[in-house]
Amino acid sequence: MRGKYTVILAAGAALFAGASAAQALECTLITDAATGKELYRKGTCDKAFAPMSTFKVPLAVMGYDAGVLVDAHNPSWDYRPEFDGYKSQQKTTDPTIWEKESIVWYSQELTRKLGEKRFADYVTRFGYGNRDVSGDPGKKNGLTHSWLASSLKISPEGQVQFVRGLLSETLPVSKPAQQTTVSILPHFDAGHWDVQGKTGTGSFIDAKGAKAPLGWFIGWATHKERRIVFARMTAGGKKGEQPAGPAARDAFLKALPDLAKSF
Repeated sequence: MRGKYTVILAAGAALFAGASAAQALECTLITDAATGKELYRKGTCDKAFAPMSTFKVPLAVMGYDAGVLVDAHNPSWDYRPEFDGYKSQQKTTDPTIWEKESIVWYSQELTRKLGEKRFADYVTRFGYGNRDVSGDPGKKNGLTHSWLASSLKISPEGQVQFVRGLLSETLPVSKPAQQTTVSILPHFDAGHWDVQGKTGTGSFIDAKGAKAPLGWFIGWATHKERRIVFARMTAGGKKGEQPAGPAARDAFLKALPDLAKSF
C-alpha cells in the first residue's frame, strides 16, 4: 500500500511544482472517457475562465459542420495585413497548422465566415460554458474576441464535458465534423500514453484588480484500450518564463504516467 500512495503523492507534487503561494487557482481533472467516472481531481475545477485557444477545438467542430472547413489541409488561407496577427503567425495556414501552432487570425476568419447568428447558435447548442459570445462591453467584438479574455467562460468541468461529447460523437452536429476535429489535434507523448490536446494562454483580472496569467491544457489520452479525458488549468500567480498554456501542458504530460498508476 505504501508504494501506491507514494506514487500518487509524488505525481501530485510534480504536477503542482512551481506554483507560488500567490497563485490563485489550479485544477487538474481526469475522467474516464467512456463512463465519465472521475479518476483524479486536484484543485478548484468548477470556476470558469476564458477558454482562450482551447476554443479552437469547438471552433473546428463548428467549421467542419458548417462546411467552412473541408479536411485536415483545406481550406488554406493566406495571411492578410488587416488580420493584424502576431508576426510569427503571419503565414499561410490550414486547419492542421491552425491547431498545432494556435493561429489566432485563422480562428477569427473562421468565425467571420460563420457569421454572428450561426456562431452563437453553435455555442448555445454545445452548451459551452456560460454561452456568452457578446464580447467586450461596448465593442461589439464578440464574433472575433468573445473567447479571448472576454465574455465567454468555461470551467475545467465544462471543458471535460465538452471533450467527452466530442469523443463520443454526441455533440449536436455531424459525426464527420467531430471525427475530423479529433484527427487534426496535436499529439504528445506521456510515457506509454498518446495524448491529444490543445493549450490556451491568456490572462484575467484577479481579485486585487491586477492582470494575472491563465493557462489551459485540455484533451484526452489513450493507452491500449483505455482512454481518459482531462483538463488542466492554472489561474494566477507570477508570470513564468514559459507561456502559461505550454507550462500547464508540460506539467500534465510529465505527471500523467505516475498519476495513471492510481486509476
